Amino acid sequence: MATIVELVKKGDIPIEVKKVADDEKRNIDYIIQGLIDGTIVIPANIFHRKNENFIPKGIGKGLKTKVNVNLGTSADIENLQLELEKLKVALKYGADAIMDLSTGKDIETTRKVIIANSPVMVGTVPIYEAVVEAVEKHEFIGKMTPDELFDVIERHCKDGVDFITVHCGVTLSSLERLQKEGRIMNIVSRGGSLIAEWMVYNEKENPLYEQYDRLLEIAKKYDVTLSLGDGMRPGCLADATDRCQIEELITLGELVDRAREADVQVMVEGPGHVPLNQIEANITLQKRLCHEAPFYVLGPIVTDIAPGYDHITAAIGGAIAAKAGADFLCYVTPAEHLALPDVNDVREGLIASKIAGHAADIVKGVPGATEWDIAMAKARDELDWEKQFELAIDPDKAREYRERRAPKKDEETCSMCGNLCAVKTFNERVKKLK
Repeated sequence: MATIVELVKKGDIPIEVKKVADDEKRNIDYIIQGLIDGTIVIPANIFHRKNENFIPKGIGKGLKTKVNVNLGTSADIENLQLELEKLKVALKYGADAIMDLSTGKDIETTRKVIIANSPVMVGTVPIYEAVVEAVEKHEFIGKMTPDELFDVIERHCKDGVDFITVHCGVTLSSLERLQKEGRIMNIVSRGGSLIAEWMVYNEKENPLYEQYDRLLEIAKKYDVTLSLGDGMRPGCLADATDRCQIEELITLGELVDRAREADVQVMVEGPGHVPLNQIEANITLQKRLCHEAPFYVLGPIVTDIAPGYDHITAAIGGAIAAKAGADFLCYVTPAEHLALPDVNDVREGLIASKIAGHAADIVKGVPGATEWDIAMAKARDELDWEKQFELAIDPDKAREYRERRAPKKDEETCSMCGNLCAVKTFNERVKKLK
């Protein structure tokens, strides 16, 4: 079966492309050219997109900033029902993508259930399951064979995963650079550290880098988008934008070119922890070195001192990153650095990231962004509370605040201003003076 990119190059336009154009309020030729150039991707596995409820989303240049929600079990908390509740909340509040990062025992079942219940694109990190299986089989990750790793990758693709994070840029050269760099926190990427452990034990090159063509064959077979993971991303502000991070980014840029040549969709993952004054430079570097490939960033988190509030630190960084050209934000929850998120953490993290993305879309001139805000302003001017709830990014929370602290007398206004409401004063009395 041909990939979406192969099809559009032949002039055969898949329904997924048409749906993305409609959703983005963009001319379909704009989407097609973006797919051909590689500046836009539409992650849509050949099996997942057969689901009649599947909602394709475009990621990339000129499109709405998308937001991903991470779900998944851990060895300490294995509760599939809890993950389905998180999925339900994520979908309710507008997640564009779901990543299953499960590391518990029954990873395969969790993945299949999430894919079956998710109308939006689903991503995974296959190295997690490969390592769990290697420990069960060999009692040590270092004894995992490259064939075993690629077998797991293909299983994920067969199950319908739309995009996979693969840490191809963690190379022997980058590990040598890491040793020289003198970071405070060396490798904080879970997948990056696992690949590094395998490489050090075996004294061999990363199989995902060395056998990249094999990876491309699998991705193309199932039309799975590669998300080139940033295994060397900074884990604290002091390590941001160092030589180790940039060396990996150069490597990823080269791998982007190879994926495009093979008609495999590809995007690049980015930091991480970055101070405010370095965020725009990070985006500019990625776009230049990776030839405008869609950029998927975690946060970025702009200060290291706010555990419990990292959905806020990430939203601040996410807004700046998206304004500068980042295309895809991975949400961060209040539980980041502390624990596996619960259902409420998922909601809080998602809403924070969606606010960041929308704030950037207004500045980038994304179709429909400013119009949304104008509609809200008009509803406020008319004191139309139901319309305000309808337009709110989190309608439930807005309604809850309004109803819990309702005004005692004037139901038109709110309990903050009451009969001193500026909007009501102007509309009822000041206008009449004209």
